[in-house]
Amino acid sequence: MALFEQMRANVGKLLRGIDRYNPENLATLERYVETQAKENAYDLEANLAVLKLYQFNPAFFQTGVTAQILLKALTNLPHTDFTLCKCMIDQAHVSWAGNSWGIPWGTPYPGGTSGVSPFFCFPPEFSLDLPKSQQEERPIRQILYLGELLETCHFQSFWQALDENMELLEGITGFEDSVRKFICHVVGITYQHIDRWLLAEMLGDLSESQLRVWMSKYGWTEPEPGRILISNQEENIKPKNIVEKIDFDS
Repeated sequence: MALFEQMRANVGKLLRGIDRYNPENLATLERYVETQAKENAYDLEANLAVLKLYQFNPAFFQTGVTAQILLKALTNLPHTDFTLCKCMIDQAHVSWAGNSWGIPWGTPYPGGTSGVSPFFCFPPEFSLDLPKSQQEERPIRQILYLGELLETCHFQSFWQALDENMELLEGITGFEDSVRKFICHVVGITYQHIDRWLLAEMLGDLSESQLRVWMSKYGWTEPEPGRILISNQEENIKPKNIVEKIDFDS
């Protein structure tokens, strides 16, 4: 974290004033993104500045750096960072002819719903006929799909898709545990009780010991075998006092 903190101070100066939009600073900002990925740190403002510079200077666009920015934004769910970053990427980098994923319409989502998926039922020969530029940008589309799975709470499908594309996480430290924190957040506000096997699957097929670590972290207990108590949601309801003031005219 020492390098990150040192770079953060320097980058903070770059982002002040007109230098924020100077493309000559891109190299420094891109190294800063890589440092965030390696040291499990995060600076949304700097990452948005990189994407803005890519908007103004399309010739400087880097797929690898953009992919790292999107992955780091996913680690900050449920905040809206991922949506912010996604909206700043030129559509030319996220859409192919036919549909936004470049996969024939009707390819089933995991779970049987109709849609398009870059991971499931993907024709192996399909990508071979794509222009080189589109093949290079495929990681961005894959990450966007991972984000869609997380945002729609298809957690088991997310882990399956991630397992088939682990090369996306090269150079990214702490990504999986950050995602598990988000999943635990969703579980905590959704469930009172949950089956043990289901929780393990949602967290990425954790082992017995790994699952106990996460249960302990969030104070979840197992009052009966195979059934985990998350919380009594009724106890979390906060009463609100409503005071009405009525003035009577004399």
